[in-house]
Parts: sequence; structure tokens; C-alpha cells
Amino acid sequence: MSRYEVDGVDIQTLPKVSLHDHLDGGLRPQTIIELAEEIGLELPSTDAAGLGDWFAAQSESGSLPEYLQTFDITTAVMQTEHGLHRVAKEFVLDLAEDGVIYGEIRWAPEQHLQRGLTLDQAVEAVQAGIEEAIDLVATHGGRIRIGQLVSAMRHLDRGDEIAELALRHRDTGAVGFDIAGPEDGFPASRMRSAFDLLAKAHFPATVHAGEGAGIDSIADALFSGRALRLGHGTRIAEDIVIEEESEDAIVVRLGEIAEWVKDREIALEVSPSSNLQTGTIAQWGSTLADHPIDLLHQLGFCVTVNTDNRLQSRTTLTRELGLLVEAFDWDLDDLEQVTQNAAASAFCTIEERDELADQISDGFDDLR
Repeated sequence: MSRYEVDGVDIQTLPKVSLHDHLDGGLRPQTIIELAEEIGLELPSTDAAGLGDWFAAQSESGSLPEYLQTFDITTAVMQTEHGLHRVAKEFVLDLAEDGVIYGEIRWAPEQHLQRGLTLDQAVEAVQAGIEEAIDLVATHGGRIRIGQLVSAMRHLDRGDEIAELALRHRDTGAVGFDIAGPEDGFPASRMRSAFDLLAKAHFPATVHAGEGAGIDSIADALFSGRALRLGHGTRIAEDIVIEEESEDAIVVRLGEIAEWVKDREIALEVSPSSNLQTGTIAQWGSTLADHPIDLLHQLGFCVTVNTDNRLQSRTTLTRELGLLVEAFDWDLDDLEQVTQNAAASAFCTIEERDELADQISDGFDDLR
């Protein structure tokens, strides 16, 4: 049993949907050590617990660029078919252990070519690992569905190429497109042609926005990127003015962008612990209780809860939900709502989304 409970229910046993989880941020420390040894990579620690401590400490910088530097190590051990296959397989097994029934794994294939892999070989290696894990889960009586979100690095210039890669694999595992990396100074409009290509092919996109930059970045993600979801999207709260507040009620005024995001039910892929680590919520405070996620949830935004990087944040989806229960007194109904939001926003067919919704309802009802 996990230590996180809500209304007497172990949160780990609840069905979950994971929309924002980076492959290169979800490695097991022991796996990093073993893969590093195979390629002669020197690590800060060769003890699994010590290496986990190092990643956690490095990630508490309060700066997104510094936080991103920890990925130099994880991507270094993911440059071969073997490394990608193993990491993807374990990633999915860890999701299943966490109670996830549907997950989307985002990663940037262009960062995994240093040892001779092609973009397509990299995607195929990850898909092979995913499928092996899905089969293993099934042999133990479980079921998990997984899709790849193919990401382009926003500070580089391979957007069109990566969009074409995603489209080539749309029937063999890829379910959506993303842009990742440093947000501030690298708006979605830099890759407008890639988003045009995807839109013409009716292929969905989620865009990191509202993490390292504010409302202008979110607006550009919606316009240039045709984003159906916002990666993090936390800083949409900058477009909300609190006009009156009491113990019983709050009166707010939404700006144009916030109103658009709320009314169109554009999902916010919020990652609470990560947002603390990267300084995303610094203008509101320095603890989870200061995070605008509860305000957004109470106002009816399509809030989803995610881990972002389980290694760097030393977290799970169970833990993230549990922290919100502790910080904001969320109950089972709150957790079910954000889980249903995620299911409704998943990049799969409407029939699959309806099935997910039923699984979630049944799972929560069984545990009530």
C-alpha cells in the first residue's frame, strides 16, 4: 500500500491517465547505472539510491534551464536500440504499477541519434519496448494502453522533419506531436510550418506552454501550434484576476486567453512537483499550497495531473495526486474529475475515450 490515501482509499489502486510524462525523465536509477557501464559513461554515483538523490538535488534549482541539464545523463544512455527498448519497457511497467490504464509517453527522437540510430529506428525501438511491456502487463491480468508523443526540440530547427516522422508512425504507435525544451524565447511560431503540416494531416498536437513563459507563449501555442492541450499551462493563471475573495467564495475575471482555454476545455497538463522545481509558480509562492492548480480546478478548467519527470521529481502519479489531497483537501470526487478530464483529452478515438471514462467511473465506484 502506498502512503497516499483519499477518503480511506489507497490512491495507488485508483485508475489513472498519464498525459505528460517524459521518457528521458522516467528512468530507473539502477538502469542508468547498468546502461552507463555498457558505454563507459561516468556518473555522479554508481549506487542507485545515491544516483536518485543526485537527480533529485539537481532538479531543485528553481530554474527550468538548469533542471533540463539533468537530461544530459539520461539521454546519454538512450542512444542504442537496446537502451531505448529497455527504458521504454520499464517505463510502461512502472506506469502500470502506479495504476495507470492509459498513458502517453513523450520524447524527442532527435536527441537519440549519437550512436548511429536513424529517427525511424529510434521510434521503432521505443515502440518495441512499449509493446513488450503491454504484453507483460497482460500476462499478469492487467491492461494498459500506451501511445507515443513525438517531440521536436523547440530551440533546434528540425520541426518539419520531426512532424513528418510522427506522421510516418501514426499507425504504429505515434498518437500526437509536441514541442519541448526551453520555452522562453522559442515560441511555437518558430515551427509554424510543422504545425501547418500536422493540421493538414489531421494529427493532434500538444504544446509545452505556460511553464517557462507566460500568456504570450500560451496564446502562440494555441494560434501557431493549434494546441489541443497545453503542456503544463500553469501560467494561464496570469490571465485571471481575483476581484473578491472570502472564506466562502471567490469572484474572478478571466482574460481572453483564459476564457478561451476554459470554454473550449483545452486540457492543462499540470505537473505540480515539477512546477515547484522549475520555478513555474514562483510569482504565487514557493510551496504546493501556493500552486494555482486548485483555483483552476475550482473554476472549471480542464485540469489534468501529471508527473512530467518521475526521476527528477522523485515522484509518481499516485504521489502527485496524494500531495494535492494533502495541500487542498481534495477528495475522491476531485481525483475522479481530473482523471476524467485526462481521459477526455487523450489522443485516441472517441470510442476509446468513452471506454476509458467507463473504466475510471467503475474503478472509482468500486473503491468508494
